[in-house]
Amino acid sequence: MRRRILQSTLLVVVITGLVLGVPLGLAAWRLVEDFTRADLLARLEQVVATFAGQQGRPDLRDVALAVPPDGQLVVQSPVRGRSTLGPDPGPDPVVETLPIGQRGQASLAVPGGQMHQMQLQATALVALLVVLSVGVGATVATVTARRLAGPLRDVANRAARLGAGDFRPEPRRHGVSELDRVADVLDASAEALAQLVQRERDLVGDVSHQLRSRLTALQLRLDELATNPDAATATEAEAALEQAERLGGVLDELLRAAEVARAATAEPVDLTALLAEVGRDWQPPVEAQRRALRLRVADGLLARVTPGRVREAIGVLVDNALRHGGGTITLTARPGGSTGDGMVVVEVTDTGAGVPEALAPHLFDRGVSGAASTGVGLALARALVEADGGRLELSSARPATFALYLRVPRPDDVVGSPRPASGTVR
Repeated sequence: MRRRILQSTLLVVVITGLVLGVPLGLAAWRLVEDFTRADLLARLEQVVATFAGQQGRPDLRDVALAVPPDGQLVVQSPVRGRSTLGPDPGPDPVVETLPIGQRGQASLAVPGGQMHQMQLQATALVALLVVLSVGVGATVATVTARRLAGPLRDVANRAARLGAGDFRPEPRRHGVSELDRVADVLDASAEALAQLVQRERDLVGDVSHQLRSRLTALQLRLDELATNPDAATATEAEAALEQAERLGGVLDELLRAAEVARAATAEPVDLTALLAEVGRDWQPPVEAQRRALRLRVADGLLARVTPGRVREAIGVLVDNALRHGGGTITLTARPGGSTGDGMVVVEVTDTGAGVPEALAPHLFDRGVSGAASTGVGLALARALVEADGGRLELSSARPATFALYLRVPRPDDVVGSPRPASGTVR
């Protein structure tokens, strides 16, 4: 993008310079010649006016001041003969001639080299102006391309993060009304998608819970009917119980398929590199508040996650600790052990006052906040983590400690999933 803007602007400037510079150079060339000849004609008119009233052979010393130092004056007349004043102008002189009397004439010539040198200087000046114009155009094009390419790249990255599941709004604007409008639309879309994802998860959870409860109750009734003394009734109850069990299996398969679909973008990720990148991103705002951010990450930890989702979820927790917590923020990653079987635990802790007891049970509810904020961040963070099959919990209210339980990749996940060639965590 930046290169195309620069190339197109430079092309326009070069074409404009050529369209204007070539005619201007030719005009300067001709203008120098016209000035030279006009000067010769003015001097020659003075000579002719001086000789007009004289009788006999003209005295050229009377007009010596009108002749240029390197010029030659030649006066010819059938009666007076030929008179010459000044040195030979050499080859290719510039000559102007005026008549004297009835058949006489006066010629004034100067060397052509001096005029040609002035013409070259004028043309060079025009060329210099064209080059300066191209240079100024290149500078303006570079600044414009940089001013446009950077915001466009940021907007493209914001759209990519939105597709990866990062629904947090981006408050930064670039001062370009059209791009700021796009950023506003992306923020509105992110909010709408976040609400849609949350409603979908709530709906799936509610429906699965209700279906599972009703199905369990139905299975209990059928199991009771299967013990009926009537053989026909018991047979029908057993058949219905078998169908209910199959329905339960289908429900489990559908829930697993929905979970797999949500985690389709998950891949084995090295948490050491990912958390190091998160630390670098958040180090400046943490230091701006004169606080510290520490990383405690065990080597070789892998988790099957969508990098953009888990990074943004951790970013929400760090931002929450920065806004509502105090003291040092610690980012820890360790194997889950018995607490999270087959899981990796990532914890975000600060040494502030902690979470109020009244707020703790509702901390992940949308719209609930203990300060002047939207109450959306933690709900979004939980949705992002759960989309990859993990979970987010408040493991300790004092000090405030949030724990992400992330899935450990299976061997076929590690072997079958391509790792990024550049090693960059997305």
